[in-house]
Amino acid sequence: MDIEEIKSILPHREPFLFVDEVMEVSDKRILAKKHVRADEYYFAGHFPGEPIMPGVLIVEAIAQAGGVMLLRRYRNAIPLFMAIERARFRRVVKPGDTLVLEVELLQDRGKVVRIGGTASVDGALACQATILAGIKD
Repeated sequence: MDIEEIKSILPHREPFLFVDEVMEVSDKRILAKKHVRADEYYFAGHFPGEPIMPGVLIVEAIAQAGGVMLLRRYRNAIPLFMAIERARFRRVVKPGDTLVLEVELLQDRGKVVRIGGTASVDGALACQATILAGIKD
């Protein structure tokens, strides 16, 4: 799935779109990538001279990958955070890195879901989180 197909599913747009490509997707699992570019807006202030992708944006990338997986079923809906559970950060993410996002559906209650995801760089875990999300029509 390329960026145009992702945009046809997700309501997010630049500069707040954090999924660049999807390699695999099913109703219960997705494998996607976010290419972390040096010109990302947040690097100007986080941190000058030592750019690091904010952890909350890594969690957002995991959530957006999950959104692609879920919104294939709920077209034209908006995914909303309800809770971020057990978020853990293991390494920094810098310009030039590629985040590999792996997300799976853990629980489906109709329009409320729980997903578990990881973000890795070169095989090293950067973040893991469990997210509770609602789907708004």
